[in-house]
Amino acid sequence: MFLLLTEETSPIEQPALPLRAVSKAPVYYLDTEEELAGAIVSLAAGEGPLAIDAERASGFKYSSRAYLIQVHRANTDVFLIDPIPLAETETWKRFTEFCNAIPWILHAATQDLPCLREISLSPPGLIDTELGSRILGLPRVGLGAACEQLLGFSLAKEHSAADWSIRPFPTAWLNYAALDVDVLPDLASALLDELSKSGKLEWAAQEFDHLLKFRPKEQSPDRWRNMSGLHDVKDSQRLAVARELWLARDELACKLDVSPGRLVPDSSIVALVKSKVTTRSALASLSSFNGRASRTYLDTWWEAYSKGLSSRDLPPLKVVQTGMPNHRNWANRFPEADARLQILKPVMLEISEDLNVPAENVLQPDLMRRVAWEPGEDIAKQLKELGARPWQVSAVAARFSAALESLTQ
Repeated sequence: MFLLLTEETSPIEQPALPLRAVSKAPVYYLDTEEELAGAIVSLAAGEGPLAIDAERASGFKYSSRAYLIQVHRANTDVFLIDPIPLAETETWKRFTEFCNAIPWILHAATQDLPCLREISLSPPGLIDTELGSRILGLPRVGLGAACEQLLGFSLAKEHSAADWSIRPFPTAWLNYAALDVDVLPDLASALLDELSKSGKLEWAAQEFDHLLKFRPKEQSPDRWRNMSGLHDVKDSQRLAVARELWLARDELACKLDVSPGRLVPDSSIVALVKSKVTTRSALASLSSFNGRASRTYLDTWWEAYSKGLSSRDLPPLKVVQTGMPNHRNWANRFPEADARLQILKPVMLEISEDLNVPAENVLQPDLMRRVAWEPGEDIAKQLKELGARPWQVSAVAARFSAALESLTQ
């Protein structure tokens, strides 16, 4: 365990708006069970919710695992924990038992909850300072912006796109990571105070409770169709080639734990699909098929390419949609549903302006479309069944009902 910079030792000059470049609280990095045990004792003596954050290696690794966990409570140090050597230990079980017994503070919780659950961390309650800032009506809701507006200082934010799988961590990265949790207790306190003053505290509480059930959306089995440029391929056999190449890349990326696009970009796969090469040597000479793994794993690509060409399991040119059709097609194909949607949109904007809450937070756009697609006899009941929170139902149901009724008069 080693101590990083503290606010008093920061060499950075303070601008007109106070700049927090390093953590106000002392910061410790730890990667052993003994150090983690000490952190548990320290955190247990702290006050209030647990401020927590995670750093991943998005864009570098295939997995979305957490490579660093930052934790802090009021009146404690900041602890930066490397979960890679610790997540399977007995001390980690003690750590998760402690963390999972007290409420959390996060900023943009949906980004971190999935990777934290992978290592047995899950809150009994939470405060999301990003979501709360939206409910409050702040014009900018990033962590730095929220600190500027509610705490009166700016953050020195760098290294957000770093490859956190790298070991050892550069000290500058760790100081950056510490800021993410160092500010959260004060930020949450100021945010809750402002939400209370504005009469929105209960709205935020309902949203925070709803976040506890958040799970990432299931990925489509036809994700390969999303490759840019593939839309103009109108041959099922060639689409089979695209599918097999995408699946081969995905399998290799998973095996190597590398982001798929870092092996071979989508543009290379689509170029190969359209090239119609007929031999392995022609593939090797294809300049438009590039990427760091384009030649080192040439056998993999040729095997997938050949498999697609010989496949009899041909994908359809278009995917048959099930459920509610895409709203972009309503005007031509479902004019009555489109008329309902068009009358609800300005109502939604008016409600958003009246409440000073972004429209997408007043009600998820998909729920508004579902009401427009097939409105129920009782809009309030329908919204509740669709998952809208009580404050959302109260805000929109009556005005949606009145707007829809005007269409029939």
